[in-house]
Amino acid sequence: MSKTDTADLSAMIGSELPYLRRYARALTGSQSSGDAYAIATLEAILEEPALFETDLGPRVALFTVFHTIWQSSGAPVADEETGLAKAAQRHLATLTPNTREALLLATIEDFQPEEIATIMRTDVDEVRHLIGRARAEMEDSISGRVMIIEDEAIIALDLQAIVADMGHAIIGVARTRDAAVALAGIEKPDLILADIQLADNSSGIDAVNEILEARGDIPVIFITAFPERLLTGERPEPAFLISKPYREDQVRSAISQAMFFSSTETLHA
Repeated sequence: MSKTDTADLSAMIGSELPYLRRYARALTGSQSSGDAYAIATLEAILEEPALFETDLGPRVALFTVFHTIWQSSGAPVADEETGLAKAAQRHLATLTPNTREALLLATIEDFQPEEIATIMRTDVDEVRHLIGRARAEMEDSISGRVMIIEDEAIIALDLQAIVADMGHAIIGVARTRDAAVALAGIEKPDLILADIQLADNSSGIDAVNEILEARGDIPVIFITAFPERLLTGERPEPAFLISKPYREDQVRSAISQAMFFSSTETLHA
């Protein structure tokens, strides 16, 4: 491969890499495990460029290589993972194979059924079946108490409605860092939905870090208009991200996934 071809390939992959990280982290429930799979994907392409099928388009081609590696590994999380990420394997063992992958590709990453069929090397009917099965299995498997950190009233109300419709209890809504920490001090949530920028210009990430330090392992979903800023792989970053503006099915999918997994490493704005 020439230098020009290598540069072109790097440019195509580079623009899609943050979203592959997002998907891999949601799939494994961990920044470290997810990023390891993303790195393995890049290494495979560098070693054998023909794996990256350019005629599929850069995004589909990249995720297709990832899935080849993911399916051949048979290891959802790294051996060193502990806590909620490790415990989640007991739940995952009861789920139909490939359902979570199809659901995440459709909801979080916005792939069309035809694209998912290409990525997963299956057909469109099977993809639709897997997505429907995933929603039923995951949403019925776990319920809990959810805390919302969001300063925009309309968004907070919308999130509350989605959470309640899924059968979860809402312990409260906080608009600032201090309010969020105080609320979590009263009752420990099973899941946190957090905006990044809060009403008093405080940080949702700082609020979550303080809560996790005091309360231990809690699944967290961050909601941000700039997800790529938290998908660099250069520092501790969240495992679960939803882009603003979001869709209801994205929130539902992320909640279902995060109830299985948690990444509680210290985060940085």
